[in-house]
Amino acid sequence: MSDGTTRVALVTGGAKGIGRAIALALARRGWDVAICYRTSADAAAATRAELERAGRRALAAACDVSDPAAAKALVARVEGELGRVDALVHCAGPYHRVDVLAETPEGWREMFAHNLDSLLWCAQAAAPGMKARRWGRIVGFGMATADRLSAQPQLTGHFIAKMGVLVLLRTLARVLAPYGVTANAISPGFIASGSAPDEELDKMVKNIPAGYVGATDDAVGAALYLLSDEARYVNGSNLHLSGGWGL
Repeated sequence: MSDGTTRVALVTGGAKGIGRAIALALARRGWDVAICYRTSADAAAATRAELERAGRRALAAACDVSDPAAAKALVARVEGELGRVDALVHCAGPYHRVDVLAETPEGWREMFAHNLDSLLWCAQAAAPGMKARRWGRIVGFGMATADRLSAQPQLTGHFIAKMGVLVLLRTLARVLAPYGVTANAISPGFIASGSAPDEELDKMVKNIPAGYVGATDDAVGAALYLLSDEARYVNGSNLHLSGGWGL
């Protein structure tokens, strides 16, 4: 930063996959990084160790950020131990496949709680510090087809939650822009991040105009740009990361 202060990122879902890749990339660029996880304790410990090997301060915290009190406490802990939260990278967000007519109340609520609600609670907690410093970045993850309002018989709850993520991020962009804070979405298509079976990804290659499945490094590049000073005027955007799939 211009005042010489090290920037700090909080990456939810940062123990594995895209979240882990972004966390490590930020550490290699001089950021201190906190990650949170729900169940992946061993992976989180390994990621924290790698962050520290990059020479940065790091924190790994178990937290269910769909709980507003827990999300608020997590941000307070990061601010207390690392000094601030300059960027919130919200990578938490499970999905499941189930026929819409067979969906359960628990499964339906889980999709919204962990994909959409959690982003709101984390953003509410991190925003005051960003506003006070007049600099901040919020990046959330949508889905490459979520802006098409298409039918999704097997992913209905997840898909609607991701539609909500796009609306929420645009709303955050609107209310936080006067304070130098941006809020943007990255909407992946098929990315080899470990969240989907390799055989499923292999079957989808023929549907991807680019001719290949994306890598976590592709997501890292998009995130680093949105978190940069160069992206200061990019606000409320939805960056498709799909190799042309879903267009």
